[in-house]
Amino acid sequence: MNKFIQVAIDSPAAAGAGTQAKLIAKHYNLLYLDTGKIYRYIGNLKIQNKKKFNYTLIKKKISKLKINNLQKKNLLSDKVATEASIVAKDKKIRKIVYNFQIDCAYSPPRKFNGSILDGRDITSVIMKNATFKFFITANIETRSLRRYKELRALNKKITYKDVLKSIKIRDKNDYNRKISPLKKTRDSILINTTNLSKRSCFLKIKKIMDKKLKN
Repeated sequence: MNKFIQVAIDSPAAAGAGTQAKLIAKHYNLLYLDTGKIYRYIGNLKIQNKKKFNYTLIKKKISKLKINNLQKKNLLSDKVATEASIVAKDKKIRKIVYNFQIDCAYSPPRKFNGSILDGRDITSVIMKNATFKFFITANIETRSLRRYKELRALNKKITYKDVLKSIKIRDKNDYNRKISPLKKTRDSILINTTNLSKRSCFLKIKKIMDKKLKN
């Protein structure tokens, strides 16, 4: 594959964007960055460093951040997710994260054929001119059930009702924040995963991508 591919995905929490992004990244050999994990990483920093949490600490940690560090299971907790939505509203923090995201999006290592980023403002802010732009969603009950099963698989003691409440709060924060709110851009392709299996969803996206890449 000679084309340099850039894929931008936005989605509300637990819609399946991360799963699809990983499948797409593997199939097309793209660098994958789950941008939401960066804010989870910072949210976890806030939890662990309540008295020393400041912009200097964040800059220092992000400057040394490796994508592999974003795969730690402790970043999946509901508490961290809530903090992530809060820190994501901070304009200064978003500026710090912005440069890291841009580097991954536009300057991935040469071994990759391009990049794929998913988050809340990828199609609207980070990768406005991406080769492909998708908005992946699902109804809130389906998303909450998926997240509940994920957390239970990690032996987290939590109820579906708690997860549903948390997802509602996160949606409100993501859609209504003043800085880079979650929204579907006009040129993003809508993918609703409510009634789609992981495989069916991937094949649907792959069909769209392959059609354009052949031209």
